[in-house]
Amino acid sequence: MSQSEALTGAEWLARTLAANGTTHVFFIDAVLRRTLIELGTLGVTRVLAHAEKSAVYMADGYARVAGRPGICFAQSVGAANMAAGLQDAYLGHSPVIALTGHKQPAHQHRNAYQEIPHAPLFASVTKFDAQVDSAADLPRLLRQAWRAAMTGTPRPAHLDLNGLQAEIIETGAVHEAAVADSALQLRMPPYRPTPADDEIERAAAVLRTAGRIAIVAGAGAMASQAGPELLALGQALAAPIGTSLGARGIIPTRHALSIGCVGNYAAPPANQIVHEAELVLFVGCHTGDQVTHTWRIPTIDTQVVQIDINPLELGRSYGNTLGLMGDPKATLAKLLVALGKPVRDTAFAERARGIVTAWREARAPLLGSNAAPILPDRLCAEITAALPEDGILVADTGYSGIWTSTLIELNGTSQTYLRAAGSLGWAFPASLGAKCAAGKRKVICWSGDGALYYHATELETARRRGIAVVLVVNNNSGFGQGWPNIQRMQGNKPGDVAELVRFGPTNFADLARAFGVRGIRVEEPSQIAPALRDALVSDETVVVDVATDINARAPEPWLPAGA
Repeated sequence: MSQSEALTGAEWLARTLAANGTTHVFFIDAVLRRTLIELGTLGVTRVLAHAEKSAVYMADGYARVAGRPGICFAQSVGAANMAAGLQDAYLGHSPVIALTGHKQPAHQHRNAYQEIPHAPLFASVTKFDAQVDSAADLPRLLRQAWRAAMTGTPRPAHLDLNGLQAEIIETGAVHEAAVADSALQLRMPPYRPTPADDEIERAAAVLRTAGRIAIVAGAGAMASQAGPELLALGQALAAPIGTSLGARGIIPTRHALSIGCVGNYAAPPANQIVHEAELVLFVGCHTGDQVTHTWRIPTIDTQVVQIDINPLELGRSYGNTLGLMGDPKATLAKLLVALGKPVRDTAFAERARGIVTAWREARAPLLGSNAAPILPDRLCAEITAALPEDGILVADTGYSGIWTSTLIELNGTSQTYLRAAGSLGWAFPASLGAKCAAGKRKVICWSGDGALYYHATELETARRRGIAVVLVVNNNSGFGQGWPNIQRMQGNKPGDVAELVRFGPTNFADLARAFGVRGIRVEEPSQIAPALRDALVSDETVVVDVATDINARAPEPWLPAGA
């Protein structure tokens, strides 16, 4: 491209994003206005949010469904809020690319209005963070941010653009064509490396001779789309299969080998079964405290085989680990070939199935309960029945994650489960972003009322932009997960303990209507199914506000005696 053919930074950025498949961007004004105008001429949907964290959460939900980076923008003064929003994408292994403006170098270190150093804010929540000083640097750094976000363990990247509103970059010259670029067309997973054949054979030999084997799959296995290989390996080894929350639904949750989520957000069977295993195979699963119930499930001396695309994870938590560095799907495929058709004792798998079946039978009366206030168990059963064959379920953190990951069943093929990695209030904005990437697929969001208060203003965004999700509010007028614990702590001390975790009551169906969104109030169990059917046929966001019992307890994770 010649000097006379140079594009402005705004033209280059907008045309490049559009040329490489970005369908939506999420932002807070005032930043990249020229770029946003240009994006509008190219058919890219521009979603103005009401808070920087909301914009990030939308980009996060978009990225997890689209399998490509979600793009979000914020002005300099909003950078700290945007960095805070990236925490969930970082912990949830989601490829979000955040762009912020910063005041010009001549204004730095002079008490510039609303300006603080951005690099420290983003250091702990990104894989790649770069300052873009001139428009000429933008193509190179955008490609690097994209590669960093998508490769290895996917995580966010950040570009800090020169100018309060990034105007220095937008008005500068880029001497490079805006074209389809292989670096910007990476999809999840972008590469499928596998271990060397001798490493595969060594792992196969260990697995052939091991006794009771349990498999625990994580978000890396889900991102790799390793469900079929995972199930085939479980069948070959007669090994029960558990998951982290990030891999919920990677195989059919009602399959004979499925034992549910493992760790401190687990239903009781999963932890007990993994605890009884002599060897645990972790597949794309970072062995943190949540999935291992603080490294007690399995016990820290358990023999482990671990598959992960990031070699830093191999043996991070369990010393007795045989590590395989590679893409989970491709590595499992090679492992299956190496294993052949081993003769396995099925007693452990049969015992696991019996434990799961007994637990399901014991829980069944709660799933069918007609109690009012409504039990969340019954709400889970109704969502299982209502979720379309290709539906997407988005859940918040805390009790929302526990209820949905233990009691809502998924088909393991065409349904998708997304969960917050820890940020309360994530689910509703994330569900809007997920829907932007989902096309005609239906999206159901499970949010507690405590979580929805964070970003209820995005109901206006859903209406204005015509984003259709079914927002189910588990409305118990408080933080249900902590309610009994804080009551115990209070004991007989004077004071009203309700002041610490109780609020409302709020009718969110009425609140929805105030924002111009349809709202359905549900106070009896028999009303849930009709409300969900009505909401799912709609092409607009519908709030289904379900009055539930704050004293209802989600399934408690199992631990061995004395642990």
